[in-house]
Amino acid sequence: MIYPPHVEYFLKIVFSETILRMCPHLLLWPCENPFRCRSLPAQRKIYMRSPPIPEMATQEVQLNETLAHLKTESETLKSKLEEERAKLHDVELHQVAEKVEGLGQFVMKTRRTLKGHGNKVLCMDWCKDKRRIVSSSQDGKVIVWDAFTTNKEHAVTMPCTWVMACAYAPSGCAVACGGLDNKCSVYPLSLDKNENLAAKKKSVAMHTNYLSACSFTNSDMQILTSSGDGTCALWDVESGQLLQSFHGHAADVLCLDLAPSETGNTFVSGGCDKKANVWDMRSGQCIQSFETHESDINSVRYYPSGDAFASGSDDATCRLYDLRADREVAIYSKESIIFGVSSVDFSLSGRLLFGGYNDYTINVWDVLKGTRVSILFGHENRVSTLRVSPDGTAFCTGSWDHTLRIWA
Repeated sequence: MIYPPHVEYFLKIVFSETILRMCPHLLLWPCENPFRCRSLPAQRKIYMRSPPIPEMATQEVQLNETLAHLKTESETLKSKLEEERAKLHDVELHQVAEKVEGLGQFVMKTRRTLKGHGNKVLCMDWCKDKRRIVSSSQDGKVIVWDAFTTNKEHAVTMPCTWVMACAYAPSGCAVACGGLDNKCSVYPLSLDKNENLAAKKKSVAMHTNYLSACSFTNSDMQILTSSGDGTCALWDVESGQLLQSFHGHAADVLCLDLAPSETGNTFVSGGCDKKANVWDMRSGQCIQSFETHESDINSVRYYPSGDAFASGSDDATCRLYDLRADREVAIYSKESIIFGVSSVDFSLSGRLLFGGYNDYTINVWDVLKGTRVSILFGHENRVSTLRVSPDGTAFCTGSWDHTLRIWA
């Protein structure tokens, strides 16, 4: 049928619009399927030059642009912060300590060996009485030891292996532990050594991934935990209620330590994102953050005064951060040390820093001068945990060789 020119033009436009709705290829210009679309009239270009954008697509574009802008802005602020920190970095700690008298001969050796675990020792903690120790292991056992006699006072079998965290309550009347069960369980201790502790177990904390560390606050009523889910949390022991959660790490949180002050309301955490964060327990906010390590941070420990903290990392270094100066002030490393640091702790005076390493050794560092003053041998596998006793007269190490050693 032959149509008048004006009718034929109208039909072509309608035909083009119909095809445009049916054929997704027509939204592209030039068309990706010329065999299918080459015979379409020229009028389709009108529709192809200004294809309708769905509302959701517009919102997604705006969101991506906003995120990119915020990311750029955060990087700019971060670089400005580093510049301000660098302006205050006028002298190194070891330069200030040049006139300080060096340490004399340093002699420490193994005084006790605690044997009883059937697999890798993963964590340990001292009781405030300076005598008892709690340890946890990959064998699923939690053991309470008398460090003087090496006797086992209590033993608990956990429902899972890899008990990665344990802690003594300040009163000495309970221990907390957890690991791959994602929970933190509290066991009350009694004088009756034959009592079944498992029957009195109380599940306090529940994370969505493994429990990496736990620590009681200044009382038996609250406990702080860190987890592979990237968070830390403060819990009420009696009710099991979550009191505060701490979000800020971008990966697994591996360690934490409470500020030593009796009225201190801060703690520090370290994780697989190479960051060490200082938190306010009351607000749940991160108040300081340090990112100078080159690998996972396995251990953090406050300086005895509470004005600084040390960290140990898989990058084979220990580092000291001054909270007042808001920066790293010392690095403890040697070219010959290539294995990671699993655990760190200070002597009671703060002059010495002990580090347990994955090459089976314990390195002792002069905090002020930054030099190694001793290296201790004894373990037959990597040193996984290290804690100085409350009175500072000894320190205990746990290892993958299934034993704990007390050094003095």
